[in-house]
Formats: sequence, structure tokens, C-alpha cells
Amino acid sequence: MNRELLSHIIRFVLLVIVQVFLLNNVQLNGMINPYIYIYFLLVLPVDFSPNGGLILGFILGFIIDLFSQTLGMHTIASVFFAFGRPYVLRYMAPRDGYEFTRTISIRQMGWLWFFTFSGLMVFLHHFVLFFIESFRMSGFFFTVGKSISNSFMTLALIVVIQLLFTRPPKSSYE
Repeated sequence: MNRELLSHIIRFVLLVIVQVFLLNNVQLNGMINPYIYIYFLLVLPVDFSPNGGLILGFILGFIIDLFSQTLGMHTIASVFFAFGRPYVLRYMAPRDGYEFTRTISIRQMGWLWFFTFSGLMVFLHHFVLFFIESFRMSGFFFTVGKSISNSFMTLALIVVIQLLFTRPPKSSYE
């Protein structure tokens, strides 16, 4: 088993454990609950298979649903996240393309690109999740507000994880 696959498996397991046993019990003001498990889908390699991403999104969301007793809400939101990820990556591709990097990180792609990409993806995930939770149009603005506030909290945790656990890119001078 290669090192990259092993690191993805470890990341998957750790994020599920942290989400299920720690963050599902965090409720700030009864409205804000960070969903850090989507970090796994966010940092998959750029050239990762879209079909593989859908399968991983389904598995990840299903596991979170099993422990959260949310009846498929996280599964739908995670599959939507995995479905939209290749399109957003294609839309946000740098001028040179992704030929020099496979990884998505602040250190590889830069702060502006990373914040734009991850902020958009996290918001889309949260909007789908909370829209399914409310399942009505009468609370549309409440759902958008809840999505934005939860996205800020989740994005802050993603940045902390990025800064603590990602290595700087190798210099061409080494």
C-alpha cells in the first residue's frame, strides 16, 4: 500500500471519529455546528476520479448519518459536494492548469485560491444539508444564514487543520 493511500485512509478515519465523537456534540448558540468531515473530500487529489469521489462521498455521508441519526441528510450533501467538486475545480483552474500540483492546500495553491475554493464548496455542502433539514422554502433566508455561519466555523477549522498538518511544498533548490 503506498504512502498517499495510507494517509487518505488515516485522514478518513480520524475525521469521522472527530466529527462523530467531538463535533456532533458541539452546538454554539444552538445554531452553529462545524462539519469537518467534508475536509476529506475537499483535499482529495485534483486528478481523483469523479466516480470515485461520488462513491467516497456516499460512504462518508452514510457513515456520518449512521452515527448522527440524520436519515440520509449528510449522504445527500456529501454526494452533492463530490458531484460539484470537479466542476468547481475546472472553473477555478489556474492559468497553467493543475499540472504542477495534485494536492489542494493553502501552501500549494495560495490563500486566495484555497479560500475561494473551500469556501464555495463548504457553503454549497452546508446549504444543501440545511435545506434538506428544513425542507421548505418559507425559511429560505434562515437556511442561508445558518449555512453561512456554519460555513465560517467549518472553514476556520479547515484552515487550522491545513496549517497544522500539511507540509510545505518541496523547494526546487533541494
